[in-house]
Amino acid sequence: MDNHRVGRVSEAIREELGEMIAYELSDPRVGDAIVTEVLVSPGMKHAQVRLHFPDSTAPQEETIAALNGAKHFLRRRLAERLTLFRIPELHFEPDVQSAVAGRMNQLIKRMRRGRPRDEQS
Repeated sequence: MDNHRVGRVSEAIREELGEMIAYELSDPRVGDAIVTEVLVSPGMKHAQVRLHFPDSTAPQEETIAALNGAKHFLRRRLAERLTLFRIPELHFEPDVQSAVAGRMNQLIKRMRRGRPRDEQS
């Protein structure tokens, strides 16, 4: 399948899932989860949905379990919103790269505060 089409479908699914998770799910186990990336397989059968959790104290496992329980509801809603022949099977996972990037930014800020500025003559 065309890589450009897979990218467009991934982006459309990311936008719709982000909106549905934030505003339409009423499960109290779903915390603050932001859909950062959706990777759709070339055959459009599977989609890995990566989630960022801004509040690290919220239990990520509970949120992912709740989303796995609502997987069929989310697929059905995606089928209503998107005009696709096949809606991929959703697989939820935490986005490790965004967590590492946030930690790296925090460490870089600490390093900059600790290092004196170069004096300009």
